[in-house]
Amino acid sequence: MITSPPPPLVTLESILDRARQGHDLSPQDGEQLLTTPDPGAIAAIRDTADALRQQQVGDTVTYVVNRNINFTNICEQHCSFCAFRRDAGDQGAYWLDLEQMLEKAQLAVDQGATELCIQGGLNPAAKHQGTSLGFYTQVLQTLKQAFPHLHLHAFSPQEVQFIAREDGLDYGTTIAALQAAGVDSMPGTAAEVLDDQVRRVICPEKINSATWLEIVGTAHRLGLSTTSTLLSGHIETPAQQMHHLAQLRSLQQTAQAQSYGGGITEFILLPFVGELAPLPLRRRVGRDQPCLPSALRLMAVARIFLGNWIPNHQPSWVKLGLEGATQALTWGCNDIGGTLMEEHITSMAGAKGGTCQTVTDLRRAIASLGRPMQQRDTVYRAIVS
Repeated sequence: MITSPPPPLVTLESILDRARQGHDLSPQDGEQLLTTPDPGAIAAIRDTADALRQQQVGDTVTYVVNRNINFTNICEQHCSFCAFRRDAGDQGAYWLDLEQMLEKAQLAVDQGATELCIQGGLNPAAKHQGTSLGFYTQVLQTLKQAFPHLHLHAFSPQEVQFIAREDGLDYGTTIAALQAAGVDSMPGTAAEVLDDQVRRVICPEKINSATWLEIVGTAHRLGLSTTSTLLSGHIETPAQQMHHLAQLRSLQQTAQAQSYGGGITEFILLPFVGELAPLPLRRRVGRDQPCLPSALRLMAVARIFLGNWIPNHQPSWVKLGLEGATQALTWGCNDIGGTLMEEHITSMAGAKGGTCQTVTDLRRAIASLGRPMQQRDTVYRAIVS
């Protein structure tokens, strides 16, 4: 019997060579990069990611002056990684009114902010004139009227689905109304891991992968830019991590091929913090804080896999600390993120990175690498003072 010769062995060196030549890798290639135990290979992955970063976006490290407004932690869902949510009436539950949000926005403006990032829990009582959309558009219109120059980076795909469900609307109508009320771009949060086997464990009440992709794709079609994220380092496998990245890449390829007005501006890795998270998942993961080496390698592979299509990559200093985030700038990242000014969701899970960085903090971290730096706006346009 004549047998076919075995397929040629795909070596790590050949995978990295193809990446350096500008070719897109397969998810299987990425999985091989994520699982090799060889220290020399890991160093080569880092070096390749850093070289691609330099080719794709240059040496300048960017940052944004922004403020988070997490307007409520009252939420109908019970994600297994979340220490932020509360039921109405619980100790520590809160819901900011419009005046409080305006005060926070004014403080941000006073410190030079160009962006407000607005997200919150899913509170069924959050209605204005009987509708959920009425509440969310009132927030936007109030902030935009008071601060027309601020970029409103607001409301995740999960919040869009919540509004649409509450009011019986389709996603396109919901997004268009938010956009007309003042949304300038959408956070790509609530993605967690775009694998429904994982989602059934960590966020069974959240939208499924297909719905997240549909909502973000609709936002792109309507001209909105979004970010993209991956919640890593819990129960997901390297194959599931690569499947997630592949879906992000495909989403961006569609936006570009169809010449949509919007697309993905950046990729942000969000390593799992479990110190104060609900106990079942914390026990299953067996670790309270992120594993920095694993996070750095995943960021490097993300650069190698996504960089041709999503050129801007950002670590989370909230989750990794500013020192860890600075290291990530040598593993393929080109942006160190924003000042945030306050952060509740990750800090309430036990993160050690803090809730605020000053511009001086961020610039000092970048300067430690001897790299040039540049303030940017939300969609990566340089801000010249």
